[in-house]
Amino acid sequence: MLKDSYKQPLESQLLAQQQDRNKMPEANSGRNLTIATTGASGSIFLQQLLLAVERDARVGFVNFIASDSGLRVLAEELGISGRTKLAEQLLGHSSRKIHQQANVDIGANVASGSYPSDGMIIIPCSVGTLARIASGIASHLIERAADVCLKEKRPLLLCVRETPLNKIHIRNMYRAADAGATVFPLIPAFYNRPANAEVMAREFANRVLAHLGLPQPDAYRWKS
Repeated sequence: MLKDSYKQPLESQLLAQQQDRNKMPEANSGRNLTIATTGASGSIFLQQLLLAVERDARVGFVNFIASDSGLRVLAEELGISGRTKLAEQLLGHSSRKIHQQANVDIGANVASGSYPSDGMIIIPCSVGTLARIASGIASHLIERAADVCLKEKRPLLLCVRETPLNKIHIRNMYRAADAGATVFPLIPAFYNRPANAEVMAREFANRVLAHLGLPQPDAYRWKS
């Protein structure tokens, strides 16, 4: 069944990743971002963010990571199947810019502070992922890449998606922010009167990228 396709063995993902293993962004080739998705609802926001960075010529390279729980959500919400070629399925076409990494590969490029990353976005960010980042637990690549951003003083945006919030969640958001992360809750705007869910998600993606110094030309700007 489609919803169970994310359970296929990891070997296929790791084998596909080996082709990109030694690829590094060329000097002056544009911004190098890490984008991750975890097990919280809101896959459409991830999809619109990937579409935006794919269009943006200022972004030269993207490392994309999905947790196992994130794969489950992608399958349930967007019908994305399997563990490989996720960006191609999300974009509707192949990408030379977006390269997928396996979350189990703790030795991937973004696990090292010597790798030239310009920042990381976790969208959506589950409260479990938030808790591990806030506690410095880095047993998987997503949390390790986030930990690297914190120790190297690089931008880390956590698009947390949960409601209601208990005191543990709130404390973990404080701890992550105190360590240097930006807690960027997955809360869309409505004052621009979005015509549909895609427009709403696209505008949120625009806000996220603007926070990283990548304002989008089609972003809504409030005029009094």
